[in-house]
This record gives sequence, structure tokens and C-alpha cells, in this order.
Amino acid sequence: MKRLIYTAILCAAATGVFAQTVTTTTTKVTTTTTVTDKGDTIRTQTDTLKTKRKGFKFKFGQGDDVSSVSVNRRDTVKRVSKEPGFSWGLTFSRFDLGLATLIDNGSFNLSPKNNFLRYRSWKSSNVGFDIVQAGYRFNSSFRIYVSGGFDWTHFRLRENITIQQDQPTLTYTRDNIDYSKNRFTSSYFRIPLTFDWRSHVNNEGKRFHLAGGPMIGILYNGRVKQISDENGKQKFNNDYHFTKLRYGLTGRVGYGSWGIYAKYYFNDMFDTPAQDGLRNFSFGFMFGF
Repeated sequence: MKRLIYTAILCAAATGVFAQTVTTTTTKVTTTTTVTDKGDTIRTQTDTLKTKRKGFKFKFGQGDDVSSVSVNRRDTVKRVSKEPGFSWGLTFSRFDLGLATLIDNGSFNLSPKNNFLRYRSWKSSNVGFDIVQAGYRFNSSFRIYVSGGFDWTHFRLRENITIQQDQPTLTYTRDNIDYSKNRFTSSYFRIPLTFDWRSHVNNEGKRFHLAGGPMIGILYNGRVKQISDENGKQKFNNDYHFTKLRYGLTGRVGYGSWGIYAKYYFNDMFDTPAQDGLRNFSFGFMFGF
């Protein structure tokens, strides 16, 4: 997993472009001459000083909308391009941190057949972020882009059970162990298509965002992580009948770099008949539009 992330970063970073800003100091002197009724002459001098500091700006890709990092650079005016254009590269954005919720056939209460999946609501979380992005900007207010990243959903189970591996259905054993942590995790590659409406940039260089669109996820791992006095820390990796391809909608609203998000998947969380209608909904805070 780490090797995959590092490889993607190195490949995209190879397309980065350095832009150097040379130090310039411009002094504009304005002299105004005024003649009074008594014949006196008054001269007023105004000095205007404008400075740019030398530095570098590293862009993680190509285009005006890609992520960038400035080093020792202070531009006096933040310019936002209004021209249409394509952009692609690394993004390091839309970092999600929120709560994960199960919806069982339209209800937030689990049915008896799924009661073994009871979870601790405030300790069940959704974490995700995007690392690559390609899109088209129609103007300064609207753009569309497709991105790719990772998405993890962690459910902290209440029951002292162990979800079994390589079984024909989603089965479990009840253990005589008091687990201090019993976490059931699904891990997906996420690929959202986003329509992003943006307001004009204000004097602080920030804007409002209203974004959303369809999203698919491709399963790459499932995991059970348990901690107990008897067995210590244990991890078991398997697909655990998580659906291989999930699809749904995501929505985001925010100001500047911060915002809130929500995700809902239209298909079932598992590909087993007993869990028919059991779906996943997540919501929380995000950073980085």
C-alpha cells in the first residue's frame, strides 16, 4: 500500500514545473505642484514602493488548477485564471474525516439478521483523500474533474465476535474474549467525478465551493483488527464479501480550504443475500478543495 502511494507521488512529481520569481523593487515618485491665491507654490511628493521576493513555485502537474507549493515567494496579487483550460497532476486534496453509518433497508437500526454488526457510532469513521486529478475549467466559476484516491471505512464492532475468512457467506464466531478494539474495515480505491461551482475570490484570496457528483469505489482489501489482553494485537486481511465495485454520490460545500462532505452508496455493502439492503453512508469534515 505504501509503495503504491510513493510510486504515484514520484511519477506525478516528475511532471512538476519550477517557476522562479526574481526580486524586483519598483519606486514610483509622483510630484504634484499647486499654486495658491497668494502665489505660493506647494510641491507634494508621493513615494510608492512595490516589492516581490525571490522564490520558487513548484506545480504538481500541468495547468492552472493543479496543486502547487511556494517557497520564499510572496506575490502581491493573487491571480485567478478565467480562461478555459485542462489541468492534470497530483492534488493532495479533499482529505475526509467523518463518521460512518450503516443504513439497513432505509433504517438506521439494524435488522435482527445484521445485529451482529452493531457498532459504536462515535468510533466508526470514514477517512479518505485524493492524490491525482485531471479536469477542465470552463471559467473561473465552474470546472469539472475526475480524481483518484483512497477511502477507508472503519466500524468499531460492539460484539465480541470474529468475522470469518473465506466463507461462502458473511459468518462470524462469538468469542469468550473481551476485545478492547474490534474494528471491521473496508478499503477502496475511489474515483469521483466532480462538478465544482466556485464563487469569485474575495480580498482574502478565498472562495465558496459547492461541489458533487457520482463516485465509484474498487475494493482492494478488507480487514479485521482486534486488540485484547489474551491475544494482544491481531490483524486479518480478506475481502469479507465486501462488494467489489460500489457506486454512489458525494457532495461537498465549504469556504476556503475547509468544508463538509457526505457520501452515500446506492448498492449494498456486501455481496451476500443475507445482507441485502445494507448500505453505507458517511459524513464529516474535509480539508482541501
